Amino acid sequence: MSSVINTNVASLIAQRALSQNNASLNTSLQRLSTGLKINSGADDPAGLIASQALLAESTGISTAIDNANQANNVIGTAEGGLSEVSSLLVQLQGLVSQSANTGALSPQETAADQLQVDSILNTVNRIANNTSFQGTQLLNGALAYTTSGVSNSDIGSLQVNGAVVAHGSTIAVNVQVLASATTGKITYTGGAVGHGGVTLEVAGNLGTQSLSFASGTAISAIAASINGVTNSTGLSAAIVNSDLQVNSQGFGSTQFVAIQAIDGTFSGLSSNTATGSDAKVNINGSAAEVSGLNVTFRTSSLDVSLTLKSAFNTAGSTSFHITGGGANFALGQQVTASGQASIGISSVATTNLGDSVNGYLDSLGTGGANSLSSGNLNTAQTILTNAISQVSNLRGRLGAFQDYTIGSTINSLSVAYENASAATSAIEDTNFAQETSNLTRAQILTQAASTVLSQANSQPANVLKLLG
Repeated sequence: MSSVINTNVASLIAQRALSQNNASLNTSLQRLSTGLKINSGADDPAGLIASQALLAESTGISTAIDNANQANNVIGTAEGGLSEVSSLLVQLQGLVSQSANTGALSPQETAADQLQVDSILNTVNRIANNTSFQGTQLLNGALAYTTSGVSNSDIGSLQVNGAVVAHGSTIAVNVQVLASATTGKITYTGGAVGHGGVTLEVAGNLGTQSLSFASGTAISAIAASINGVTNSTGLSAAIVNSDLQVNSQGFGSTQFVAIQAIDGTFSGLSSNTATGSDAKVNINGSAAEVSGLNVTFRTSSLDVSLTLKSAFNTAGSTSFHITGGGANFALGQQVTASGQASIGISSVATTNLGDSVNGYLDSLGTGGANSLSSGNLNTAQTILTNAISQVSNLRGRLGAFQDYTIGSTINSLSVAYENASAATSAIEDTNFAQETSNLTRAQILTQAASTVLSQANSQPANVLKLLG
């Protein structure tokens, strides 16, 4: 029994215990009501720092997933427009092929076909100018890359398919030709055709023809005959230093020339078959893939295709800059160059489909150099083939970007988001099983402390017995 009145130590102990139990009870009630184990920095300073960092990471990942889904919708919209353009070009090819059947078509039928051609060309332009996503034009060249310093005497065509261009900066592209591309070439040094004449079989990439020459035929006449069937063989002939030289019209390892005598003798050929060779080209110091004069270079940060002009088919170098443009998508959890993906979408208008050598698709329209009534259906067919190839290649690039770049990114980010969310939850979310146990314990201890405090407060009253 205590013998003092002014200081009730037992009461102080009970008050302290009751205060601690009330604090535990309030903590448990707060955690159970909010669902969070960390409601202030005092709850777990280190845990708060870690959870906020993870929360920021989760938010970045979630935003990146939203961005990737939005990018997927943009590419899907462009693909829809290109699909229709591709279908129209296939129909146009049928009209060109039909018009070549001149023996069965009347001028009126050809004119009717030309009306369809004009309608198709107008529709292609309409799709190119009106395919958009949230006001952004997709197929009119607005999302193509911009360049500067391109030498028109060195580079015939340039297509930038992908480039990571930081805001306000440019990418320098250096093109170095190490070795020239060559044509398939056979040289004949035997002079005029010998006694008995000869029948030659000449073959190139476009086909094979048989040519017969009487004895004494000069090599100039042989050259003229070979040039007369160029459209059927893809070969051309010329007199070089008094010798007959037969070349493939195209450059590269896929081009060939074959000449053999199927009747008579034709001695003096450098070989019976010859193929060309591809140019050897470095871009920014790395080897590029080359087919003839067509150069393709592809890395994680740069994807370009270009054609070397004949004047540049020799050892030397040229350079240009990519200054911006392209469709840029932020697919990373942070705004960094490595988190961005970019793709160029060139114009599919009729003035852009084709090439500068053969012409462009708009030349197939009424009054154009390659209309159905122009007599240039071979050229029209070549232009159309190039246009179909351009559209299909663009669709392929967009499809690969959609499937691998965007699709794989979404899958990867989704896994990262799950793990970051799980880590955040482990740090800051309330464990209800544990916390309800803590709540029950705190409630019991609070009740016990209240009872003990009541008893401790009554102890000083016992001192009155001493005064009696």
